[in-house]
Amino acid sequence: MSVTGISPSMSALQAAQSAPRPEPVARPAPLGEAQGPGFAERLGQAVERVNAQQAKASQAARDFETGRTEDLAAVMVEQQVSSLGFQMTMQVRNKALTAYRDIMNMPV
Repeated sequence: MSVTGISPSMSALQAAQSAPRPEPVARPAPLGEAQGPGFAERLGQAVERVNAQQAKASQAARDFETGRTEDLAAVMVEQQVSSLGFQMTMQVRNKALTAYRDIMNMPV
């Protein structure tokens, strides 16, 4: 082994250490209050809207059954909108549970 092979590496190391270091990246100041509703609030509002749509569809069906309205098409549309909203809510719930299980099964 020759010592001459080490000295160029040492001079490169000394040059790197004496070089000026870059300034650290400044972090933005934390916000005092979150702007807009949070995830939990938005999720709660979405569930409330689905619940309201289901109540509206149920009332439309009840009105048709009792003879207050004869517009079957409107009743069927309300039922379909309610069904789609419920199915979407169930799919979001299923995805959230799957993500939770995946995170819980991650090795640390």
